[in-house]
Amino acid sequence: MPANTSPIFPLVPVIAWALLLTANTAKDGTGTAPVIFTAGANGSRVDQIKVRNTGSAIATVLRIFINNGSTPATATNNSLYMERTIPSATLSEVAELVDIVILLNLTLPAGYKLLVTIGTTIATALQVTAEGGDY
Repeated sequence: MPANTSPIFPLVPVIAWALLLTANTAKDGTGTAPVIFTAGANGSRVDQIKVRNTGSAIATVLRIFINNGSTPATATNNSLYMERTIPSATLSEVAELVDIVILLNLTLPAGYKLLVTIGTTIATALQVTAEGGDY
């Protein structure tokens, strides 16, 4: 059985982001679910997602979905990949807001997408940034 015996590395760096403010309680990726990463023509690697509060906010949950490249309005095109609790935050002029880094090391086929939602509407947005590269 033939196999790739040489490691490959991303060729083109990709950084993409979305601001999340409004809750989407659907657990199937439908509804308002911003795309934070779209795999390139030869597939892509997503190394990590960084989440940062932009101000004071209550706790919520971040949900990450993998979409197969078709419409996310159809639930069967999406898979809930993971959830991460985002703690409450208090904006300060003397202390930093804590970043949450989610290591993924995820390889996506061509055209696949990562979608994100939050479970609770918050007063100030979450900045969600994906970092990776296209093969």
